[in-house]
Order: sequence, then structure tokens, then C-alpha cells
Amino acid sequence: MRLDDPWDDVPASGWEELDVTGGLAPARVPGPAAPRDGHSASDIYLEVQRSEAFQEVRRRYRRFVVPATVAFLVWYLAYVVTAVTAPGLMARPVAGAVNVAMVAGLGQFLTTFLLTGAYARHARLRRDRAALDLRWETQEMTRGAGR
Repeated sequence: MRLDDPWDDVPASGWEELDVTGGLAPARVPGPAAPRDGHSASDIYLEVQRSEAFQEVRRRYRRFVVPATVAFLVWYLAYVVTAVTAPGLMARPVAGAVNVAMVAGLGQFLTTFLLTGAYARHARLRRDRAALDLRWETQEMTRGAGR
């Protein structure tokens, strides 16, 4: 866990620091610094985008999102096509006034919540740490670079 914060270089607005006499000194706002190693921010972002770490984060994202999206769309389209082509099946009672269409429709909502939970868990376990590390590194590289 990192304790240094690349955004913690200026006190928040209204939070002045004490000067040497103990009085409140005005908050200082640093001016633009010289670019690091002669690179502009856009060069740094392109370099990060081409890095293996960034590509790995994107691969992990795609490995989850593409199959999940395809599966959910197939499930949704199967529901719609079945409702249109087999209304007798969809009208078949399951329990009392509840029919197959209602159960499948509620299944759509349940699937949405389950998929959202699975996505959040996947992001937390497989991508968030790597993406946060990339963000820290990028912020360190762009600090002072011409924006």
C-alpha cells in the first residue's frame, strides 16, 4: 500500500499553513514545473498505453466483459424470441397466476444483479490493484509535465 499521494502537493482551498511567526500564511499554489525528461503529458500517456502492464489490465477486462456481454445478450434475446414465437409456452402457469414469462422476466432482473456483482468482484480481484498502480505511476511521470 502506498502512502505517498501524488495529488497531495497543495493544501485544500481555505487551509492555510502556519508561517514562521505562527500566523496564517496564504496557501501557496505551485506554478507549472518544467516537463520531466522533456516528455509532454501526451507522450507519457501514449507510453503508458503501450506498456505491458496497461495491456494486461485491458486483457483482463476483455476476458470478463466480452463473454459476459455475449451470454447476457443471448439470454435476453432468447427471452424476447420465445415470447414472440411461443406465446403458449410463456403463458403456461408455474404457480397460481405466475407464468413462465413472469419467471423468465424476473430472471432477467436477477441475472442483471448477479452479473453486476460478478463484474465488481472481478474488477476488485483482477484489475483494480494493477490499474491503481498504473495510475500512481502515470501521475508521478506527468507531475510537472506540460499539460
